[in-house]
Amino acid sequence: MEFPPHFQLIPVSFQALPIPGSVVEHANTYGNSLWGRTAKIVCRTPENKTVAYFHKAIRHERSALMIEADFESLNALYEVSPSIAPRPYNWGIYRSDPTCHFMLAEFREIGQQPPEPVLFTQRIAELHRNSISPTGKFGFHMKTMAGPIQQHNDGWSDSWEEIFANFLGHLLDLDGERNEPWPEFEHIKYLTKVRIIPRLLRPLQSNGRNIKPCLVHGDLWDGNTATDMETGEPFIFDPKSFYAHNEYEIGDWRAPRHRLSSKIYVRQYQRNFPVSEPEEDWDARNLLYSLTYNTSAAILYPAMKQRDAIHEGMKDLCFRFCREELLARLHGDTVPKQVEEVEDDFYEQEEVEEEE
Repeated sequence: MEFPPHFQLIPVSFQALPIPGSVVEHANTYGNSLWGRTAKIVCRTPENKTVAYFHKAIRHERSALMIEADFESLNALYEVSPSIAPRPYNWGIYRSDPTCHFMLAEFREIGQQPPEPVLFTQRIAELHRNSISPTGKFGFHMKTMAGPIQQHNDGWSDSWEEIFANFLGHLLDLDGERNEPWPEFEHIKYLTKVRIIPRLLRPLQSNGRNIKPCLVHGDLWDGNTATDMETGEPFIFDPKSFYAHNEYEIGDWRAPRHRLSSKIYVRQYQRNFPVSEPEEDWDARNLLYSLTYNTSAAILYPAMKQRDAIHEGMKDLCFRFCREELLARLHGDTVPKQVEEVEDDFYEQEEVEEEE
């Protein structure tokens, strides 16, 4: 991926700098980005003070969407918890290259990744607990981006089930378009959509139970977390935020590829934010939530072979909650009538109890 040749010298237009009259002294590559280039910019203010900024540039046919989504997500996090998210200042188009977009934000020196679990999980729980959806609903005011993938987590709904079903359903359909046909995968995907999602998410908001729409980072893995070298506080970056069930955040911690997958992070988080009821569904919900992260990885990085992990995850859930229907579909049989009746009875009972 090529960038303007003057990137090291003049990485942004002067109009983008937060303090008018500042002069860029130098810019050095800092950190890593899979889809762009990141740098630390050192400026001299009119008061002769040295100020550093974080700069991210992306050249891609969807760079405007990617940068704007990054900016809006980071801004939402910063407004709730300035200590945990760097302040975003500006985003726009490279003056000399209209195919390249940039974002300018507060610079923080990256230390330990991921941060130690106790303070880190405390701060994440505080973010979830203190956030207030602007509409009181789940969703976000725009589609966020996983790399160049536009995520369907936007819109607003009182139903977490509706927002999540649209989100995961879109990713699973996109996976089907990008990868080779796999009939068994399609069967299990269908059951996940029509059986598993309602079975696990509808009870969260029925029988007198409710959950709060919480602002989540949306992609909280090792590389998007760090300890601030100056303050010692944990901070997070490169978000894909929206208002979700708080437990969605730690769905990504299930993957063994992450150091955050250590059980100590999950246990510490749950000490700060108790498990939602029905508590006995927690592990299954966590597995369900992990599917969005794994599906994005399967689409973006086929070499990681995450499609097998998605298949096994969905299959596990189907064995737990609709085993007979799964086996019938895998063998090409019709769905046993008694299975359909049991499922229909479950949903009808949920609706009756909710009305009461």
